[in-house]
Order: sequence, then structure tokens, then C-alpha cells
Amino acid sequence: MEHFIVPDWPAPTHIKAVTTLRSDGVSEAPFASWNLARHVDDKPVHVDRNRTLLSERLSLPDEPFWLEQVHGTRVLTVAGADASDRQADGSYTHERGRVCVVLTADCLPLLLCNRAGTEVAAVHAGWKGLADGVIEAALRCFQSPAQDLLVWLGPAIGPQVFEVGAEVREVFLHKTEQADAAFTALGGNKYLANIYELARQRLQQYGVHAVFGGQHCSFSEDALFYSYRRERVTGRMASLIWIE
Repeated sequence: MEHFIVPDWPAPTHIKAVTTLRSDGVSEAPFASWNLARHVDDKPVHVDRNRTLLSERLSLPDEPFWLEQVHGTRVLTVAGADASDRQADGSYTHERGRVCVVLTADCLPLLLCNRAGTEVAAVHAGWKGLADGVIEAALRCFQSPAQDLLVWLGPAIGPQVFEVGAEVREVFLHKTEQADAAFTALGGNKYLANIYELARQRLQQYGVHAVFGGQHCSFSEDALFYSYRRERVTGRMASLIWIE
């Protein structure tokens, strides 16, 4: 599908999931060109047009459930959610036609569904939210057991370039010693962190083993993705999932 990444995972055919690429929208530099975020100081008219293009290209059944992401652990259930209270880093639904969505530009987007295709969720996981338990919060929304869940890891900053301080590593090690395998020492109290591996560890600890994706690097693949760490002032990609 042009302008999108479609997850390569064994989800039921009526589960629709995509991540947008940065190309073929109307935003101008430094947001060029398919920025879908309103909070990055892009021109509102351009963001609105880009969101319209998103709905048209995907034939979305409903307006995506846009969130005000805060690097926390709150996950909202779309049905019955207060329209004025969207401060969260994930959304869940078991209703057909409800579109869960998160925005990223280096943080990790996760798309989740059960094998029956009756439950879906989208999660935004930066290192802080990941450490604090945003993935676990999303998993607790599901009625299905962990062994029946599928997870796709969308494009995030890759393990060859995600440099963090020793304090970040310590946060994860405080949760589990297993996290040490996701860090490579650089010297000077600096480490390379593998956010994909950290997410896989959390999922496996919860009993979720059907995990897919995790091959991209938003920082290095500049023609495809926005990267906050690379550009600071930049746009955001969207990762969406819904039950058709």
C-alpha cells in the first residue's frame, strides 16, 4: 500500500492496521510532508488536510481517536470516552469501526489485536512510558488471554543510534535484570538502548509471545520517517488499527 507500512503479521483479515510514512502530504518544511500532529506548530490547515487525506486513502469508518500523548501509562477505552479528556498514551476498543491511533517520531508505536479479531489497541511507548508500564496497561484492557494476543512493533529509533544515559538503563534494571541485554555500553555513562527488545521483554513477561515487526529505524531512514531526535522540529507519523 503506497504511503503506508502494513504490518506483516497473522491478524484476521478484518483487522486493518497501518503506519503512515512521512511523504505525500501537504505540510511544508520542516514538517514535510504528511504530518498528522497538531501539537508541533505545523499550520493547522495543513494538518487538517493531511488528516482528511488519511481518512480518504484508508476509507476510514470513523474519525480516528486522536490522543493528547504525555509519555504516561493511561490507556483509554474508545467507547464512552470523554471527548474532552484525551490525555493518554494508548486506546483500546472491541467495537467495529472505531479507529485507535497513536502518533510517533522515534517513540515506539505498538498495534495489538487478539487472534479472533474482536479486540484491538494502539500504544505510544517512549522509554519513560515503556518503563512505567504503558504496555501492561494496554494488555490489561483485553479480555482475551495473553497467549491469544498479537503485537506489531512499528517504526521507532533503532538500537544502533538510540543513545541514553546511565540513569535510563538503571530505571529498566530496577524493574528487571533481564533489561541489561537491551543496552550496549558506549563509555562515559552512555549506552545504546534497544527499545524493541525492551518492549519484547515486557510482552514476554506478560505472556505475549506472538510479537512481530521491529525492523525499522525512524532516525536513520530519513526519507521514510520523521525523527524528533534527528530534527527536533518535525512532524509525526500515525499508527492506526481498527476492526472492519
